[in-house]
Amino acid sequence: MQPAVVVTGASSGLGVEFVRLACAEGSKTVLIARNIGDLQRLATEIDPLGQSTVALGIDLAAPDAGETVARELTARGLYCHTLINNAGFGLFGDAVELDRAHQLGIIAVNIRAATDLMLRFLPDMVERKAGRILNVASVAGFAPGPRMAVYFASKAYLVSFSQALTREVRSSGVTVTCLCPGPLRTPFLTRAGAQQVRLFKLLRKLPVDEVARDGWEAMKAGRRLCVPGIGTKAAIAVTRFIPRGLVLAAVTRLQRGR
Repeated sequence: MQPAVVVTGASSGLGVEFVRLACAEGSKTVLIARNIGDLQRLATEIDPLGQSTVALGIDLAAPDAGETVARELTARGLYCHTLINNAGFGLFGDAVELDRAHQLGIIAVNIRAATDLMLRFLPDMVERKAGRILNVASVAGFAPGPRMAVYFASKAYLVSFSQALTREVRSSGVTVTCLCPGPLRTPFLTRAGAQQVRLFKLLRKLPVDEVARDGWEAMKAGRRLCVPGIGTKAAIAVTRFIPRGLVLAAVTRLQRGR
């Protein structure tokens, strides 16, 4: 069995950059996203000979997605040495008005699928005394988020779960790192319908390649948390040191569209 880097949400944004970083180090890299065409084009660009990449078109919102990923790895003689839980999406609007099924989809991808993959692969990592997990959360994980309530809550879950796992696996040879960027120069905000929200306009949008490299290096160093950008660090500090009620009021105000 050959070790592999497994990257979810590999077809765009940070996922693409994580794939580039993994392949640049010579790692066998498994690309996972819904759109197999996008994955195959990326794999062909980065790995023309097809020796370093495997593209899997899997919808992580499906209840059996984790089982499918594990089965596909085994069929190819691979095991997950490094898991990059990058897949995720959000929606902008009041929870009572947004489509319920779409909001449950956020939970399915951002929380359930990420947790499923971690719980599937982490025991073997601990047994081998080697392995890494990088969970992509967000600055949104440090405050409640009216008008993006489910998305903010999903990222808070990832922050909490990542830190708990870090403690549980200490001294095992396995590391768990949580990457918490602010807004990025990716299609995420447009897809979420939040491109005009003042909160995301206040924070400088960082280049996606720089954020990916920061997260990658933090993961390799075994760091618990990675927060790229001075503005992002300041925003998180504010949420920690002022009363929760004031944080909620401020986020509510800033989450209004322009």
